[in-house]
Amino acid sequence: MDDVILKAEKRTTIRKHVGALRRAGLLPAIIYGSGMEPIALELNAHETMKILKEVSGSTLLTVQIGSQKHAAIVRDIQIDVIRRNVVHIDFLKVELDKVIRTTVPVSIIGEAPAVIDLGGVLVLGLSQLDIEALPGDLPETISVDVSSLTEINSAIVVKDVFAGKNVTFLSDENEILARVIAQAVEEEIEEELVEEDLVEALDEPEVLDKGLREEGDKPEADSD
Repeated sequence: MDDVILKAEKRTTIRKHVGALRRAGLLPAIIYGSGMEPIALELNAHETMKILKEVSGSTLLTVQIGSQKHAAIVRDIQIDVIRRNVVHIDFLKVELDKVIRTTVPVSIIGEAPAVIDLGGVLVLGLSQLDIEALPGDLPETISVDVSSLTEINSAIVVKDVFAGKNVTFLSDENEILARVIAQAVEEEIEEELVEEDLVEALDEPEVLDKGLREEGDKPEADSD
């Protein structure tokens, strides 16, 4: 991907006054990292969201503050639990010659012959992987090609995937990323989940009653 530049300004509005920034179409953020004091930022919310839709947590960005440019990655995005919109971003400044750790999303590509020809069901495992690399070597996604799954119970695990010669996986190498199972196995799993939900629903009144009693809400004694 081409260089991604996010233009920002230093932010003086903090705490309870930040809501006014958001209403003005600005997005509060912060950048921090080795060798620098944290800087509170404000960015154009519309332009920033357009860019964030195209990047991942391992995408190397340039955060430009006036004439200063900082290589960075998105370390954290805070989302309003009700409106589901982004309310704050944390950027981590990185040194291009120092290895960093981050997570990368898994992208499933291709079609599994065991699904098409044998009627199997594709079950996905980890949706992201922990990796370690220099900032310039960070992949934006880890592609998992399921076209190699030709048999029922065949699987792709972390150690089967190549992310780049300078990238080290920190996730367990035996963790499953994709697997094909028989249709009957999937039905058994679904039945077990339904049974577990029913058991939990039947047990719930007893648990609630126990909780009330622990708080001292004891039932009144029967009168003669």
